[in-house]
Amino acid sequence: MSVASSDFKKVTTNSVQEMKRQGEKISMLTAYDFTLAGIVDKAGIDVILVGDSASNVMAGHETTLPITLDQMIYHASSVVRAVDRALVVVDLPFGSYQGNSKEALGSAIRIMKESGGHAVKLEGGVEIIESIERILTAGIPVMGHLGLTPQSIYKFGTYTVRARQEAEAEKLISDAKALEEAGCFALVLEKIPADLAERVAQELNIPVIGIGAGAGVDGQVLVLHDMLGMTHEFNPRFLRRYLDLYADITGAVQSYVHDVKSHDFPNDKEQY
Repeated sequence: MSVASSDFKKVTTNSVQEMKRQGEKISMLTAYDFTLAGIVDKAGIDVILVGDSASNVMAGHETTLPITLDQMIYHASSVVRAVDRALVVVDLPFGSYQGNSKEALGSAIRIMKESGGHAVKLEGGVEIIESIERILTAGIPVMGHLGLTPQSIYKFGTYTVRARQEAEAEKLISDAKALEEAGCFALVLEKIPADLAERVAQELNIPVIGIGAGAGVDGQVLVLHDMLGMTHEFNPRFLRRYLDLYADITGAVQSYVHDVKSHDFPNDKEQY
């Protein structure tokens, strides 16, 4: 018997694993503030990612690297206050976990205590296993992230598709299995060939959520601002825009400016 995501009154790490077992696709979107998170949650999303992509879409940075742990806690706290049903996963930002498992644990504890988030997400494979294992000792759920890892952009030097070559593909498979064995409850695969992503999803027992990783995985994630068309210069192949809010908001603001300057707003019914 197949389970529908709507059957879960509250989505948990166990819920998303059950969705995979039953063949129910997992829906995931980013959110960074109270208002939009509330809308996304009420619309029925399964997982909300408070992504370090806030560095780009909320703060205007070129990369995800500048955002701080304090800023991630601020965004995550805003999201958690709006959410009734979705599982809230919070990115650990660059510099808060790499190379120091004790610092990683401290960062994850701060996220959980100060924001109320339900899980954390870390980028990387075997090189961060020690950090993942230490975080898990505190009972904090961890989601992994492989493929294109934006925090490593200066290492890669490009945002192009990862793991096209056999050696990198085999390392990705090995890393994915290592993350599962370490105890991650789910995994994000970003911008890798669809057949490779499908293979990983088939070989792992934990859910694999893709972004630019094809349809053969267990779920999909997009950046909310991209999906709603609030951004307009970012046009990767994997992005489907469900609205064109850039045009709609621009038009609304232009109408407001016109109405104010023409003395049309406020009218008699819009004042006391």
